[in-house]
Amino acid sequence: MPHWGDKVLLCKRNIEPRLGKWTLPAGFMELGESTSDGAARETVEEAGAQFEMEELFTVMSVIHVGQVHMYYRARLLSEVFNPGFETQEARLFTEAEIPWNEIAFRTVAHTLKHYFADRRMGQFGLHHASLD
Repeated sequence: MPHWGDKVLLCKRNIEPRLGKWTLPAGFMELGESTSDGAARETVEEAGAQFEMEELFTVMSVIHVGQVHMYYRARLLSEVFNPGFETQEARLFTEAEIPWNEIAFRTVAHTLKHYFADRRMGQFGLHHASLD
């Protein structure tokens, strides 16, 4: 969940699944890396962003595919992005600007909703969920 002020960074997918839909920078971990290292690597690969990693924010079990999706918050250090080949466009969005009907994955939509709710409260927690 890379953020800049009241905005979050989303990437428009240039690969399947969900080609052309918006997502948070994310992907599968590689052998030998921690969850936070994987999140950082994917953010660089997909968005070309400069950032400082923050806390783990959401952990979601996606039961029907046997996956666990974990999203970290990250404070962006620049508004300049250099997306890799997996991304058509990397862009900042306010909550009102989020293209909710064009979000690639349910875990991303859940994470975005938690982020903006926590931001309004002025305190970020750790959120868990199970999705069928």
